[in-house]
Amino acid sequence: MDRKVKVVQYGVGKMSVFTMRYVYENGGEIVGAIDINPEVIGKDIGEIMNTENKGIIVESAENAKKVLEDTKPDICIVTTMSLFSDLETPLMLCAELGINAITTCEEAFFPANSNPNLTKKIDELAKKNNCTITGSGYQDIYWGQLIASIAGSTHKITKIKGSSSYNVEDYGIALAKAHGAGLSLDEFDKQVASADRISDEERQKIIDSGTYSPSYMWNVNGWLCEKLGLHVVSQTQKCLPQTYKEDLYSSTLNMTVKAGDATGMSAVVTTNTEEGIVIESECIGKVYSKEDFDKNEWTIYGEPNTTIVVSRPSTVELTCASVVNRIPDVINAPAGYIPTCEMGELNYRTKKLNEYVK
Repeated sequence: MDRKVKVVQYGVGKMSVFTMRYVYENGGEIVGAIDINPEVIGKDIGEIMNTENKGIIVESAENAKKVLEDTKPDICIVTTMSLFSDLETPLMLCAELGINAITTCEEAFFPANSNPNLTKKIDELAKKNNCTITGSGYQDIYWGQLIASIAGSTHKITKIKGSSSYNVEDYGIALAKAHGAGLSLDEFDKQVASADRISDEERQKIIDSGTYSPSYMWNVNGWLCEKLGLHVVSQTQKCLPQTYKEDLYSSTLNMTVKAGDATGMSAVVTTNTEEGIVIESECIGKVYSKEDFDKNEWTIYGEPNTTIVVSRPSTVELTCASVVNRIPDVINAPAGYIPTCEMGELNYRTKKLNEYVK
């Protein structure tokens, strides 16, 4: 491509501060910005990024179609919600207009195993209008590609076990609420944990209805199975509350989480496969105390056993860099809803983004 990659930023919150800056610093340009928050609508994105004005004003989501039609971006970065169903409007709009889109929505990483009907709906419309829709972020490397690479150096695998923790304060109110942060233990049990005390048949009915709320590892396990050529026999999920001995103030929730209440949750997803390999992955998202820090640890059991630990990863920045580095892959990919496990390795970009676009 002999011009800059044009990007529309959909969702101008905490994550966009990094995605927009990274786009500029990688030789792209932001041509439009969209949000629902009246506090940012009407502002120049430079004010959001804490830089000089860029001449791009944040528009209301009510005008999203006009913004996309007027700017004709090469891709739309969507950094809003964590559940795939909450992104139906922006992703369907991009598919309708034939605009590529990439989102940080965790469920969008591999939505086929949690919301297959909406995935198919977006896939068919994207194919019809010749664009690509996908999900990426921190999990693309640290829960996906990194694990697949270790597997590639292993003779025999019996089990893959992973755990990752992150501070919900860093990702905005939608993610914090999805983790049950701020709920009493009774509220957590009723609103979060009880959803998984069901049979496989009942869960499948909910998945087919498009109303299932998976933990992030639900989709990661699906991505890993697809990447490694494994065939899923069964998959279960269990969510447990995280607590702390003292009160913790959450600036994201704008409240104090009382000692003993849920600061967030641990979700464990166990996948059994036809090949006999078990994948057990856990994500721990909570309001951090002063002792907590991000950690990513995975072990592949077999011949040989291998453990990799990433301590104190900058998950926000890594999420946003992964999304921006994926932009050429998305533009070059076949039309449809294409998970990143089908796009090849995610690479560091030494040249401007447009130089990687075919």
